[in-house]
Amino acid sequence: MKKVEAIIQPFKLEDVKEALKALGVDGMTVTEVRGHGRQKGHKEVYRGKEYTVDLLPKVKVELVIPAARSAEVIRTLAEAARTGRIGDGKIFVYDVAEAIRIRNDDRGEAAL
Repeated sequence: MKKVEAIIQPFKLEDVKEALKALGVDGMTVTEVRGHGRQKGHKEVYRGKEYTVDLLPKVKVELVIPAARSAEVIRTLAEAARTGRIGDGKIFVYDVAEAIRIRNDDRGEAAL
């Protein structure tokens, strides 16, 4: 199994959700986060004073999938989140040793 974490632009969340749903990926966790990479942030003016906004709003999407489907899911997620501009985000992939459904003790891919 693989855990996929994607940091994406907030306005791309619906596109990503629909693309993953079309693949049959049901479960995901979505968290509102802040951060920056090469994008570095931008300057804004508030009440006549200029300041730097260096932690930009992003969305983190987390999902655990069967390893056999990881390439297809990652490709679909990247295509749905891509705008072609700086700040599109990143995808991180981790190995998952075990998954357990608390309700009935299903284990492994059956718990997904």
